Amino acid sequence: MEKFLFWQRWLLFVSFLIALFGVAMTFLNGTHFFDLFNQQIDPVFWGTQDITDQTKNFQRWVYGAWGATIAGWGVMLGFIVYYPFRRREAWSWKCLVVGLAVWYLLDSGISLYFKVCFNVVFNTGLLILAVLPLAFTRKSFSEGRR
Repeated sequence: MEKFLFWQRWLLFVSFLIALFGVAMTFLNGTHFFDLFNQQIDPVFWGTQDITDQTKNFQRWVYGAWGATIAGWGVMLGFIVYYPFRRREAWSWKCLVVGLAVWYLLDSGISLYFKVCFNVVFNTGLLILAVLPLAFTRKSFSEGRR
C-alpha cells in the first residue's frame, strides 16, 4: 500500500474516532462511561467529586453541547481528509495543520489555566495521533504538485 494512502486512512480513522467520541460525550456523559473525566474534572472546579444534582445537570448539558461540537469537528475533519486531502490539495493539509494548532493551543491553554491537566494529556495524545500523518504526508502537498 502506498505510504500516503496509509497515512490518509490513519487520519480518516482519527477523524472517525473524534466524531464517535463527540457522539458518546453527547449521549453518555452522565453515565459511568465518563466517570474518568468527571473524577479528574469535578474536584478542580467544585473541590469534590460529590456534586449537587443541579451541578450534574449543568455539567451534562455542557458536555452534551461540547460533545456535539466535537462530533461535528470530527465529521468535518473526515470530509476534508477523505476528499481534498486524498486528492493532495495543498489547502487541505494547511487547513488541518492550522485547525489542529488553534484547537490544541486554545483548548490546552485554557485547561492549563484552570489546572485541568487531564485534558491537556488527553489533547496531547489526540494531537500526536493527528500530527503523525500530517508530518509523513507533507512532501505530497508541495505547491506545484497536482
